[in-house]
Amino acid sequence: MTSEVLNIKAICLKLRSLLEESVKRNLAEGILLSGGLDTSIIATLASKYQKLKAFTVAFTEAPSPDVEYAKQVAETLKLAHTIHKLTMKELNSALRTTIRVLKSFDPMEIRNSVVILVDLKEAKKAGVKTMLSGDGADELFAGYSFLFNYSPEELDRELRKMWENMHFSSQDLAAHLKMKVKLPFLDEEFQSYAKQIDPELKVQTENGSVYGKWILRKAFERILQPNIVWRVKTPIEQGSGTAYLPQIFDELINDKDFEEKRKNYLLKDGVEIRNKEHLTYYEMYRSEIGVPSPKDSEGKICPKCNSNVKTSSTYCRTCGAYPI
Repeated sequence: MTSEVLNIKAICLKLRSLLEESVKRNLAEGILLSGGLDTSIIATLASKYQKLKAFTVAFTEAPSPDVEYAKQVAETLKLAHTIHKLTMKELNSALRTTIRVLKSFDPMEIRNSVVILVDLKEAKKAGVKTMLSGDGADELFAGYSFLFNYSPEELDRELRKMWENMHFSSQDLAAHLKMKVKLPFLDEEFQSYAKQIDPELKVQTENGSVYGKWILRKAFERILQPNIVWRVKTPIEQGSGTAYLPQIFDELINDKDFEEKRKNYLLKDGVEIRNKEHLTYYEMYRSEIGVPSPKDSEGKICPKCNSNVKTSSTYCRTCGAYPI
């Protein structure tokens, strides 16, 4: 057995040990279960110490691939599992709340976060006050596909930028509902170790396909079922079906109204609207919060919506503009 293989085995063992200790320090009553790698790992470890209730959301207007994977994990672990069917009527109300709480009209953020809000609300209805989430794994282990083509040096640099700006809507939305979301991947000891792992072990080819979180997958390869371990990263919007929302809003809003409103908001508010979904969320934002404006005129300002942005960030959390 080569020293490289021994080193990988040692890293995997350390990852499993540290993450299990983190989960034990962060036990909760429920889990936001997507059936992806991250939540499946957390569910597997936590269910050894706590009787968990799992919650999954599926949008009724589109396919929701998360459901079958989440059902598989819940059945394997014998978890009480609630699958909530999200209708368009319920979604409209949840969108407004999500936008108000997060102070954002970024379509990608809203499509993902509205699912988390609905999931948390279902858990609260079931009497659950504390929830587990898999947040942080993609950032620590390069789970996003846009990172796959970087050299190890470039990947290290991009990940470090990401770590400086990590923020997860699950905690804001939980606070709004007077609940608490726990993030075992961001436990101080585990996070510190994960950040030290060679970037080359985070993005690797396996069976002809490129995977992010490769070393994390290898660490749990013999613990989770193969189709869960090697499931391709699926954002919440795709797994739940809310990725279909742009098409819905395209059909609901006619082109003439969109163009008139887009021009008006650019002229009147200085806000650049990209598409009909963006327009829908901006109008909700505008009615709930108001027209975006910088609180610090000397700080970095988004050229697309006039909101302040962290100096180190190339992304605007308010409107979703990237790169800026």
